[in-house]
Amino acid sequence: MSRLSSIALAGLLLSVVSLFALPAKGLAETISSAECLECHGVSGDEDIPFVADSMLTSSVHADLECVECHAGIEELPHEEVSPVECGDCHEDEKLEYTRHGRGTVGKTEDLPKCTDCHGTHHILHSTDKESPTHSINLPETCGKCHADLDLAKKHDIRVKRPVETYEASVHGKTTHMGIHVAATCTDCHSRTGSGHDIWPQGDTESSVNHFRIPFTCGKCHGSIEQDYWEGVHGQLVLRGDTDAPVCTHCHGEHGILRADDPRAGVSPARIAEATCVPCHESAFLNEKYGIPAGTLVSFVDSYHGLKSRAGDKEVANCASCHGSHRILPSSDPESSVNPANLEKTCGHCHPGVTESLASTKIHGGGVGRNTGWTRVVSRIYIVAIWLIIGGMVLYVAIDFQKHVRLRMNLPQVKRMTPGAVAQHWILLISFTVLAFSGFALRYPEFGPFSTLFGWDGGSHFRGTLHRSAAVFFLFSCAWHLLYLVTRSGSRFLKDIAPGLRDFREFGEMMAFNLGRRKERARFGRFSYVEKAEYWALVWGAVIMAITGILLWFDYLFIRFLPKGFLDVMLVVHHYEAWLATLAILVWHMYSVIFNPAVFPGNPSWLTGRMPVEMYAHEHPGDAATLDEKRGDGQEGGTI
Repeated sequence: MSRLSSIALAGLLLSVVSLFALPAKGLAETISSAECLECHGVSGDEDIPFVADSMLTSSVHADLECVECHAGIEELPHEEVSPVECGDCHEDEKLEYTRHGRGTVGKTEDLPKCTDCHGTHHILHSTDKESPTHSINLPETCGKCHADLDLAKKHDIRVKRPVETYEASVHGKTTHMGIHVAATCTDCHSRTGSGHDIWPQGDTESSVNHFRIPFTCGKCHGSIEQDYWEGVHGQLVLRGDTDAPVCTHCHGEHGILRADDPRAGVSPARIAEATCVPCHESAFLNEKYGIPAGTLVSFVDSYHGLKSRAGDKEVANCASCHGSHRILPSSDPESSVNPANLEKTCGHCHPGVTESLASTKIHGGGVGRNTGWTRVVSRIYIVAIWLIIGGMVLYVAIDFQKHVRLRMNLPQVKRMTPGAVAQHWILLISFTVLAFSGFALRYPEFGPFSTLFGWDGGSHFRGTLHRSAAVFFLFSCAWHLLYLVTRSGSRFLKDIAPGLRDFREFGEMMAFNLGRRKERARFGRFSYVEKAEYWALVWGAVIMAITGILLWFDYLFIRFLPKGFLDVMLVVHHYEAWLATLAILVWHMYSVIFNPAVFPGNPSWLTGRMPVEMYAHEHPGDAATLDEKRGDGQEGGTI
């Protein structure tokens, strides 16, 4: 080829290169960002989005022209702009961001777009503390969606307030302080940490899948992860066992707290009951793995357990002996609770402990403190308690009946008819049984309730007992209603009716009790104390009868009652029972037994009579009855 031909060919190639390198007039590449800012850099026009020049110059895209992202703009001014395709440049991220949780990009509504997390024009590198994807700001960025309760409900997200919970955790607090090593949202929910590969928990590749959680936590806690895999729990997880606990079972998920925080499930005072018990007291797991039941209960009942429940942070707990993460069965020679290693394990807290002492059982047969000597001492004390306390009860009963007899030998006034005494006894017994059997349904774990009704079939017996007592209670109410239509009953009803006199006497008694009046109020046949008690009983009986019948025959009433009505009745029945029980214990028991003026009690509930002297003190305003008694020296009329 001649020199002239070579020069011509080179010129031709240069022309072609220049054609592609230099933008032609009118193409998008000729429009500079400065030209865009002539309109968009001026605030005040609502129809034109405002973009400050400082936003562009401080962005990671500062070296790009606007039209490189807003493709399709060929001239100014322009019409609507096509959506920005970030994936044209960020191809790897586009390939990675195909799913977000259970949603699929491009198909599921409300999934976050690139700009929702990274911003629009003022995009900063994730290492910049002003960036919304910086570790400090990620909770707020993710919270824009995950703290939205409407979105959570719409997409059936069951984890509520995860951001709020996270911010109160040890990770959240550390991250907020600016310590980058603390785990934040993408560290756990994204395998790469980029935040683009957040997959649902059920996906085997998800970083929060049950079997991958130890790997995820191990990114920061490497040595602990290794211990976990060597332990029995980790070995079970490696072979695909879904029952085995992973990190989040013990430490929690978003609300992870420091181990020395008393609220943490792994804190020394709570680890046994809050963390280990849910699995090791599970009937299903105990049966499946052949683990003896009751070992945790026996620990709680031991010296270590009781000290731990009392808040002692130094006393041994489950992790002190079994380890925290590298937990091995006692049959493993490397286990801290293997018989050969017990002396060393116990020696951490008890230097110089002997081999025989170290081998003393902590758990045994489901009963704490279950050794030969402890069993002997326990039985001696149980027998002693029965004999000593039983003897005390017998003595008190004999002494009490003697005082009652002495009271009964004094001149008496008839306070209650035999029928009234019988009504009171039926009411007393039925109310006591109702309260005991009713509260046993709501508080079955309470000692006396579990003892009486905790056995197999005991719940059925409790229900039968409760309903039988209700029938007797209603019978006593019906009997009393029939009594009220008699001549004696109508007089009783008239005397028990409240009036203005009761308010005056209440004021007089308050003044007397506070030392501002020298004399007690002169009560008539019934004081305001007895009237208040009687009408409270009437009110309570009506409420309990109505709600009780509705709950008893719920299968009939549910057909035409509005939804939730029986739930309201159950609440009313429960709290009315509390109100009545406490009123009896506080108001009635004081007025008829513990009031110093009548102690050791008004005997009229036993015999229908009470001493004249007591009656004169309690009811000095009932002159007719007192004059009748003093006039003939015999029993007075029915009070």
